[in-house]
Amino acid sequence: MTSAIRHVTIDCADAYTLGAFWADALGASLADDDYPGDPEALVRADGVTLLFVTVPNAKTVKNRVHLDLRPRDRTRDEEVERLRTLGATVLADHRGPRNRGWVTMADPEGNEFCVERGALDADG
Repeated sequence: MTSAIRHVTIDCADAYTLGAFWADALGASLADDDYPGDPEALVRADGVTLLFVTVPNAKTVKNRVHLDLRPRDRTRDEEVERLRTLGATVLADHRGPRNRGWVTMADPEGNEFCVERGALDADG
């Protein structure tokens, strides 16, 4: 027998707040029993479940694992701007010729993630 991934767990300072950011980012919602101050928050999005767990120690180094997002109904530039309005920040721009590459961003707690070309992006 093998194992299956149940969810991706992300340690954070405020599980509910960070979970709410990612729920908005992914067009999902928090679990019905999550509430402000809850030490755990669960986001079930299309194809993945994220579990946010409040821990006492702060993030101090770059993530060893990160999420790569691919916009389904907008361009990469539009998605980057949308995520900025939700509280994410741009860390680095790795776009290259012919509209290839990605943009590295950080969520409100500094966890890195990438935004790749969207379904509506055309080769440049």
